[in-house]
Amino acid sequence: MEFREINPSPRLLMCPGPTDADPRVLRAMSAPILGQFDPEFTSLMNETMEMERRVFQTKNEQTYVVNSTSRGGLETILTAAICPGDKVLIPAFGRFGYLLNEILARSGADITIIEREWGTVFEPEEIEAELKKGGYKAVAIIHGETSTSMMQPLEEIGKICKQYDAMLIVDTVATLGGVDIRVDEWGIDACIGGTQKCISAPSGTALITYNKRIEEIIAKRKRVEKGIRVDSDVDGNLPPIPSNYLDLAQLQDYWSPRRLNHHTEATSAQYGVHEALRIILQEGLEARFARHILNDKALCAGLEAMGLKIFGDRKHKAPVVTAFHIPEGITGPALRSDILNHFGIELATSFGPLDGKVIRVGNMGYSSQKRNVLLTLGALEAVLLSHKVKVPSGDAVAAALAVYKDAEK
Repeated sequence: MEFREINPSPRLLMCPGPTDADPRVLRAMSAPILGQFDPEFTSLMNETMEMERRVFQTKNEQTYVVNSTSRGGLETILTAAICPGDKVLIPAFGRFGYLLNEILARSGADITIIEREWGTVFEPEEIEAELKKGGYKAVAIIHGETSTSMMQPLEEIGKICKQYDAMLIVDTVATLGGVDIRVDEWGIDACIGGTQKCISAPSGTALITYNKRIEEIIAKRKRVEKGIRVDSDVDGNLPPIPSNYLDLAQLQDYWSPRRLNHHTEATSAQYGVHEALRIILQEGLEARFARHILNDKALCAGLEAMGLKIFGDRKHKAPVVTAFHIPEGITGPALRSDILNHFGIELATSFGPLDGKVIRVGNMGYSSQKRNVLLTLGALEAVLLSHKVKVPSGDAVAAALAVYKDAEK
């Protein structure tokens, strides 16, 4: 039996994750391996932490990465900050709000879910009405809900959480690096991001930041494993964190000057994250956010010029993902298959009540480029026409180009 050489077909990833990695990131990941405690490598770790603080817009000391997908990052934070029996409010307005519930339910949290119709977001008053009932330890919420393309405003929710002494834990996996996120200013206690979307590095690393309040909880749950603990390590008086690998207390010591030998850092992945963050800061946060907004505007103009209906509340649509209703005359699988096989472009369907009803187009990180928007619109038009869907020929690309030309004035 012969096994294939790794030589993937050319693809343009215009789905809402994973997205194309910046070539500079892939090049950095091919650099020679350093030992995890080599001073040269620990210096790079420190730089990663500082760049991450700037992207999260925080001064939190505890800002680092977890060698895991973004889901692992969520689990790391949630299972450390929330103890069994803690009361947590989850405002769910799409698939990933229910993921927060899934993680916390397995941790023994006392969960209350409030729900919104998919395609909408919560008003701050709705969350306050529930917090007024009292006893809540935290609110866990999604910022960019990619399943619906909605983006939840957070600033007022942060103020409300502070008023009711509830921690605010936020999933920014879809938005970090593409949208303005102000951890300190918005009163976010813990924030989680991923590399496979707007950060534009391969999946497999989660970015996390958390404040002193959560540090204090972690200290009370700390248990350093036998074999690496020293006499000064004292067990906390709260229930231990259930996971060893995702033990935030030991991970914190690993990233601290102590360099606790908890695991072997994924050196090549660390190179990739370092380079991705460097690229973001080199571009500048404001310029990067503006690029995503412009490309989103052009994409939406093109879709509407084809007569396609954009899904959800446009006021709260995220600039990094757009969902549109699948038109009559073609199925979602046929559309996605044809645009992949004929043009090498990957789009996505959605989940639950939206499965088979909408197509989602990503506009994230390195994939968020003018040429990619134009290529995707042109390919989408061609696929629809090949299935006899009535769309005006050429109008989509022309509408997007008009947006770009107007931006140059």
